[in-house]
Amino acid sequence: MADSLEKTSPGHRAPRVEHELPVAYRTVAGFVSDWAVNLSRGGLYINTSQPLDVGTLVRVLVSLPGADFPVDLTGRVTRSNTPGASAPESPGMAVEFVDVDDDKRSRIERFVERLRAALPPDERDASRK
Repeated sequence: MADSLEKTSPGHRAPRVEHELPVAYRTVAGFVSDWAVNLSRGGLYINTSQPLDVGTLVRVLVSLPGADFPVDLTGRVTRSNTPGASAPESPGMAVEFVDVDDDKRSRIERFVERLRAALPPDERDASRK
């Protein structure tokens, strides 16, 4: 049965890694290609100069290295940083995955953990914050 990847209490985030991945997502104008720069099992952050509104449901295709096909996911925009806004992150949007089946969840978790394992110990611990 499909469910959300991330069930956390406020202030608790899944371990994440800084890693660039090509992504495509659907907008009113069609599919747009951009780069995700931050990935966790629960979502990702996409660098874009035209972020979608918070609450928008979005179809995201994530290209994981070594995979034959992109992972097709549904997400909800949870944070949007427009160009010129004073935010610690670059312009873009945070997308939380929703309705993810077990196979996709497992593939994303394995990829994130493989990246985290390759980090030096101090960076690996920092990715949990």
